[in-house]
Amino acid sequence: MKIAVMGGTGLIGSQVVRLLNAAGHEAVPHSPSTGVDLISGDGVAAALEGAVAVVNLTNSPTFDDQSPAWFRASMGNLLAAAAAAGTGHAVILSIVGVDQVPDLDYYRAKVLQEDVLKAGPVPYSIVRSTQFFEFMDAVMSWTSDERTVRLPATRVQPIASADIAKAVADATAGAPLNGTRNVAGPEVFTLDELGRITLEAKGDKRTVVVDDTAGMFAAVKGDALIAGADAVLSTLTYREWLAR
Repeated sequence: MKIAVMGGTGLIGSQVVRLLNAAGHEAVPHSPSTGVDLISGDGVAAALEGAVAVVNLTNSPTFDDQSPAWFRASMGNLLAAAAAAGTGHAVILSIVGVDQVPDLDYYRAKVLQEDVLKAGPVPYSIVRSTQFFEFMDAVMSWTSDERTVRLPATRVQPIASADIAKAVADATAGAPLNGTRNVAGPEVFTLDELGRITLEAKGDKRTVVVDDTAGMFAAVKGDALIAGADAVLSTLTYREWLAR
C-alpha cells in the first residue's frame, strides 16, 4: 500500500520509510526539503494522493511556548488533507508519560497533537516511545562545560531509534489502533547514571554531577517517563548500542 511519511527524511522517518519499503509497501518520504510543508499546506494534498496511510513524524522547530501552536496547525492541516484524500489511517509518534509532565511546554504541545488527532476525522494510531539512545549527547550538552556534566537524577527507560522506527512501521502497516501503543527500552536508569555510562564508553574524562535543576528533564517528577506494564519492550541494551 502507498504510505506518505511526513518527516520522512529525519532520524526516525528515514528508518520507517526503509522498513515499510522492505516489507513491500510504497512508502514515500516528505519534508520541506521535498516541497511539503504542513504549516503552509504546500504540497500536502499531492503527497497524500492515493495514500492509504500517513505517518506524521514532523517536529516543532522549538521546544518552547511556540510549540503548541505549531503542533495544532500542522496536525490540523494534515488531518484535513487526509480526510479530503480519503486516507484511512494517520499515525504519530509521541512520548511515554507525555501527559504527566505539565511543566514542559513541549510535552504539553505533544499532548495537544495527540488530542487533535483523537478528535479528528481519520482513524489513528499513536505510538508513544521513551527517550532515544541517540539523544543522550544532546541532553548532556545542554548543561555541561569542559570539566563537568550536570544532570538530574530523573528516571528514564531509553530505547534505540531503530526499535522505535520498527514500532512505528508495524503500527502503520496494521489496522488503526484508535488508541495508543507504548514502546520502551529494556532497562531503567537515572539520567546521571546514563551520563556516566556514556562518558565512560567514549573515554570522556568529565565528571557527572547530580543537579536536579539542570536541563529540560529536571521538570520530570518520579516515574513519569517509565513505561507501564502494557508497554512493548525492546531487547537492545544501551551498553550494547554504545558498543556498536
